[in-house]
Amino acid sequence: MSSNSLVRGDSADNSQVELIPITPKLLAMNRAGAQAAAISPALLAYQPEPYVIGAGDTLYITVWDHPELTSPAGPQQQTLANGRLVRSDGTLFYPYVGSIKVAGMTIEDLRQAISSKLAAYVEKPQVDVSVIGYGSQRVLLQGAFVKTDPQPITAVPLTLSQVLGTATINTEQANLSGLVLTRDGHDYHLDLDALNGDKSLAQDIYLKPGDRLFLPYNDRQEAYVMGEVMRPMAISFKTADLTLTQALGRAGGLNPTTAKGNAVYVIRGMEDLEQAPAKVFQLDAQSPAAFALADQFMVKPGDVVFVGPAGVTRWNRLLTQLLPLSGLISNAASANYNLGH
Repeated sequence: MSSNSLVRGDSADNSQVELIPITPKLLAMNRAGAQAAAISPALLAYQPEPYVIGAGDTLYITVWDHPELTSPAGPQQQTLANGRLVRSDGTLFYPYVGSIKVAGMTIEDLRQAISSKLAAYVEKPQVDVSVIGYGSQRVLLQGAFVKTDPQPITAVPLTLSQVLGTATINTEQANLSGLVLTRDGHDYHLDLDALNGDKSLAQDIYLKPGDRLFLPYNDRQEAYVMGEVMRPMAISFKTADLTLTQALGRAGGLNPTTAKGNAVYVIRGMEDLEQAPAKVFQLDAQSPAAFALADQFMVKPGDVVFVGPAGVTRWNRLLTQLLPLSGLISNAASANYNLGH
């Protein structure tokens, strides 16, 4: 065999590659090292506090048996017409009470404050307060959602699953494994596909005012299938669990005429191939166990799946093809990072 052939232990360009056969032992080690999608305990531990009134909210204040206080615009008007907007300085005006600072109060706090003030003018006032327009506390959304309008935090606790249901995920373009929830300056990374495995988890995550949800697009998160396959292509990731079998299947499988069965490689670490060695995982597709191994080997974003031609596969030829591609992958990775930040 030529000294330039791609075989384990080859010295040609050895500083740039580490050749690793895909074996049951390797897969067992990967499974042992893999961690299940974990949710930060801080997210699960958060419990919403009673709603706090803020500037921009619209309140409806009812004083029973006193329609002149409850509906000054007239009972025939819609409820909103009799609502009272909390001004930008956090105050509102109410008859016999005057200007009162309501921002930062709970609904119960305000009910008691108005009742206390009115007691000097109304015998045993019975007061009820409700929020009919929420404008002070919101959750912000960006990325691969159909609707990215800010969603209000209301008196009813808001869960992650409710926000996602209202926003509607663009399933064709979204990277479901890359949701980022930003809270109080900290980024929490969530895998929505993994969360779907436990239906209760997304329902258990409550959102708080000021939370930001960013769902990245999958157009910059790709693996590349090259060489002797029926349809060389770039594969976008919707989820984190793309197997080698799936990657080859999307490319139409190995070319039965020109492909070399034991020359199926997964090259990982292409972002900086000229500076650091890449790992090259080799699958012997001629082995009867190859299908089981390929179905358990996970392809990652940025990987290059290369199927060599029948005959001698030369590493220098492969490297010549991969070096320009490594620059493209590095640029795409950098652009994706900048987009998310």
